[in-house]
Amino acid sequence: MKNSRSLRKWLDDMNLSHPLLIAGPCSAETEVQVLDIANQLKDSDVTIYRAGIWKPRTRPGNFEGVGALALEWLKKVKKETGILTTTEVANANHVDLALKNEIDILWIGARTTVSPFIVQEIAEALRGTKKIVLIKNPVNPDLSLWMGAIERFYSSNIKNIGAIHRGFSTYEKTKYRNNPEWQIAIDLQRKLPDLPLILDPSHIAGRRDLIFDLCQTALDLNYDGLMIESHNDPDNAWSDAKQQITPKELKLLTKNLIIRGATTDNEDYNDKLKNLRTQINLYDNQLINILGNRMDVAEKIGLLKKKNNVAVLQSKRWNEILGKMILEGDEKNLSEEFILKVFKAIHQESINHQEMILKTDNN
Repeated sequence: MKNSRSLRKWLDDMNLSHPLLIAGPCSAETEVQVLDIANQLKDSDVTIYRAGIWKPRTRPGNFEGVGALALEWLKKVKKETGILTTTEVANANHVDLALKNEIDILWIGARTTVSPFIVQEIAEALRGTKKIVLIKNPVNPDLSLWMGAIERFYSSNIKNIGAIHRGFSTYEKTKYRNNPEWQIAIDLQRKLPDLPLILDPSHIAGRRDLIFDLCQTALDLNYDGLMIESHNDPDNAWSDAKQQITPKELKLLTKNLIIRGATTDNEDYNDKLKNLRTQINLYDNQLINILGNRMDVAEKIGLLKKKNNVAVLQSKRWNEILGKMILEGDEKNLSEEFILKVFKAIHQESINHQEMILKTDNN
């Protein structure tokens, strides 16, 4: 699959003066709730109304959606407000029902994206249609799996596609429900710069007080839109109550977001930017040289360990390094999260180099 300007035609055709905004409840609960939220969002920047009707939950026993009953409610949303509608589909039967009920846009959830078999089944069910399909990243931080799902739809002659970044699960506890792992989405942008990219801050945050900053970061990274969960009574929502905001709060949030230009013709700005980027390039080259020198030393340590039959991993030494670097990083205004990621990667590469030394035949 190659990048093409045609990938964003469906979005360009909407002629929006602002980033694409998709909003609505995590789950469609009742007809009254669905229509009330939609009518509150009618006079806003919302272009597409979202509502989950089939909810694949992590564990059984949680609310799993009202099912096909809500499709009629979404039809009423479009009729009463003129807002386009979208819902998640997780199998071919969902697709069939959504098509019959004229749902405008379909999204593929994170738990579905992880399965090439299910993705292919859905892609086949949509073959020959002109539906817009938005593919969420897989639960785990795997760009190839995300790209694979996108390519399966594209190969099935479904050309109106986009990507939704909803964050990734991690065994490490952070302030987010799902870690953003921005670099993965940036890598997707680099490979397919014209593929519309939408942020789902609600599922990344897991709590409403983090949503605004995530939205602003996405716009600063040139994302094309946002998908935000909005409920008329968030605290009593049947699913994901903590991450939903009211329509009133949504309108205020979008009003306060700053939309920056991709570039400018200001000569002074461009001169200063060029100078600063030159400095960055120099520092990047220095980093590569320093890391190369560090690995040379790691290999010498590997030789010494091999000669004396000592294990590669030295946990006490590793913990000392990590603790020291976190403290020194803090003095340079570098977050603990960043320091951990950098030094874990360096440590793993050092282990790889030492392992190669230990496996080398002495002869």
